Amino acid sequence: MKKYKYAMLVGDGMADFPIEELGGKTPLQYASTPNMDRVVKTGKIGLVSTVPDGYPPGSDVANMSLMGYDPAKYYSGRAPVEAASMGIALNPGDIAFRCNFVTVNDGIMKDYSAGHIETADAAKLIAMLSEALGNDKIAFYPGVSYRHLLVIRGAGGDLRCTPPHDITGRQIKEYLPQGDDRDFILSIMDHAREVLSKASAYQNSMRENGKDFATDIWLWGQGPAVTLPSLYDKFGITGSVISAVDLIRGLGKLAGMTVRIVPGATGYLGTNYAGKVAAAIAAFENGEDFAFVHIEAPDETSHEGSLQKKLQAIEEFDTNVVGPMLDVQQKRDDLRIIVLPDHATPISLRTHDAMPVPFGMNGPGVAADTAAVYCEKAAQGSKIADGPSLFEEFINQVKQ
Repeated sequence: MKKYKYAMLVGDGMADFPIEELGGKTPLQYASTPNMDRVVKTGKIGLVSTVPDGYPPGSDVANMSLMGYDPAKYYSGRAPVEAASMGIALNPGDIAFRCNFVTVNDGIMKDYSAGHIETADAAKLIAMLSEALGNDKIAFYPGVSYRHLLVIRGAGGDLRCTPPHDITGRQIKEYLPQGDDRDFILSIMDHAREVLSKASAYQNSMRENGKDFATDIWLWGQGPAVTLPSLYDKFGITGSVISAVDLIRGLGKLAGMTVRIVPGATGYLGTNYAGKVAAAIAAFENGEDFAFVHIEAPDETSHEGSLQKKLQAIEEFDTNVVGPMLDVQQKRDDLRIIVLPDHATPISLRTHDAMPVPFGMNGPGVAADTAAVYCEKAAQGSKIADGPSLFEEFINQVKQ
């Protein structure tokens, strides 16, 4: 039986609602996406639901689903996945939290990313927090930009927390952590605010440049350690994950995949697209079967509420990732490609939505349909697959 190669190209948060400013079209309909259109013209289009009923429509749940793992069976929280990516061992009783640097003004969540804080600045702030608040129960770990981790030993498990990107422009008091350990968690957040207020040199520098700066930490996405069967044990294939985001890298690491680090990958517009495509090619040349290529920019720009930047992000993804991978496909007869978002991030909501999202799939063994363009409208009426079943179809597709 012939072996194939598989490239899953994920434009995080690309799907959206129709927008009046775009003449009632979605960003995917409006943007110039000739390469995604090529995928469906030579293959097929469909719909996939990546978020099981009762689960939050986060990138953790959605991307776990896209990789073929049922969140209802394996999901325990976002932060423990990121801990795996960062090499942080969680012991029994440990709870990992995502620790965002955020900007809060007059009790309102102004910026969930603290102005997309530079990693070097964030590392200094994490060091300050560790010195002031760290102990044998509380440990801070630096990540990238605004995304960091806090591990608490023996507390924090029975909580309901809200992602900060869900509440941009809203009063935070209505969304503070709730549950048995609420007072303890709030005390950490309150003390962190005091520590950050003393970082005067950093804050003054940001003010002088007209930028938002970190005023607070926001704790969310908590959970205990998570384990996954390897991609090889579950599906009989090997693969690599290629992303700037610790969450996605963590999922890949937990699945026993190679985590390929691309210099200059930022998780935003203008990332090192060529480096990501090169990493996928390297995975195939190394004998691996599967490349999961993740682009964060459409999601980030949606959270910002910037329509023009979202259109730019979609077009950059199409031009710099989908197009080159189609060129690779032209040179070999064994490559299947699937392109899709992990979830929708509507501009009007500035957060995630659990609606089914469109996928386009082509390559050897994929029966072509009559689709001519890739967008939400073109996929309407398709049978809705769930994430794990779509993954199995993708890697086991046979021509009908």
